Amino acid sequence: MSLLCTICARGGSKGVVGKNARDLLGKPVLAWSIAQARETGLFDAIAFSSDSDALLEAALKAGADIAVKRPDEMATDTAPKLPAIRHCLEQAIAQSGKTPEIFVDLDVTSPLRLASDIAGAVALLRESGARNVITGAPARRSPYFNLVEQRTDGSVGLSKPTDPPITRRQDAPRCFDMNASIYVWRVAPFLERPAVFYPDTRLFEMPEERSIDIDSDLDFALVELLLRQRLPA
Repeated sequence: MSLLCTICARGGSKGVVGKNARDLLGKPVLAWSIAQARETGLFDAIAFSSDSDALLEAALKAGADIAVKRPDEMATDTAPKLPAIRHCLEQAIAQSGKTPEIFVDLDVTSPLRLASDIAGAVALLRESGARNVITGAPARRSPYFNLVEQRTDGSVGLSKPTDPPITRRQDAPRCFDMNASIYVWRVAPFLERPAVFYPDTRLFEMPEERSIDIDSDLDFALVELLLRQRLPA
């Protein structure tokens, strides 16, 4: 197994209740990520992790190869995601008996990505030799130019001031909003020290219209609208 895909989804959600299983243009939200992983033709297996038996059953029905039951302590509202991803990876390795060189984690609430985005992020990892690749869209605000933060005394100022100050956005370093859509890691360094950022982390750029993460009912409506526009007339 050279490439593995992991997809992790909790049964509970406060922002959009039941969003991972919610119907999105005729199929559950979780099924979109599984279909995109399949479409790439890159993966030897797709592992789906959840604390919910119903979600695991739906994932297998949608085409996942491996179901991983997530421990309850990794499925709380405050639980970080990296331990859940690592658990899914380790369980997939144990169930398959094979250790991949690279694995890709897809966020189930980011169904606007394309299979070509996944393939592009994997290609960037291979070409760069980096330990991992994240994805993001060009930021609407620059911390060097017009993104401000509030200080403890209530005053505000540039988030990242420079001396001399940058007076044109075009002169500021390029900044991106992480969209949490696709993460690509080399397995060995991830298992040694799971992290989102390493000294050699690279970013694969995606457009804003493919970078919406479903975290509210408004997000869901926007995602549904944008996906509907892709359907043939």
